[in-house]
Amino acid sequence: MPHRNKTASTGRPVVLIGPMAVGKSAIGQQLAQQLGAPFVDTDAVIVASHGSIADIFAGRGEHAFREIEARTVADAVEAAEGTSTVISLGGGAVLDSGTQQLIGRCTVVYLECDAETVAGRIARNSARPLLAGDAMGRWTAMFATRKPVYERLADITLDVRHGSISELGRRLEAALRDHAAAKQEVEK
Repeated sequence: MPHRNKTASTGRPVVLIGPMAVGKSAIGQQLAQQLGAPFVDTDAVIVASHGSIADIFAGRGEHAFREIEARTVADAVEAAEGTSTVISLGGGAVLDSGTQQLIGRCTVVYLECDAETVAGRIARNSARPLLAGDAMGRWTAMFATRKPVYERLADITLDVRHGSISELGRRLEAALRDHAAAKQEVEK
């Protein structure tokens, strides 16, 4: 059983959302380690079960991928209920209305950034099927469409433009603690 500290005592999974290449997996792993909680990367679960995301897009199309993604997120959230599991979602997972409803049971953290923050990461990783061609142009267009969804769903927004992964993990843990305390005050 994971160690439970004050931050994790709410018994709600923590779901990390945000655009691709923002650091959801790395920050999620760091946070889970700090909390002594399990970590689930839904993209990694998809790859382990179905093969590479690029291959799914190429062979079956984006619609098939989004169906797989929605089922994977639902399974992860349902399995994590009542725990402090940290779950990182793919950048487009929040476009599914069912996913939006499901993550309402969780503490949702939007990892906020800008194009400059992710440009180097995107340039180093050519395996992102939605970024084929003009990667930064496509990223910027997708982000403009998705940003309002991220903002609407978020309980907490964390600016990840500056700081190491461990520093961002500490800042996120503090933000979760503050959020849980504020929520308890409201419920009194």
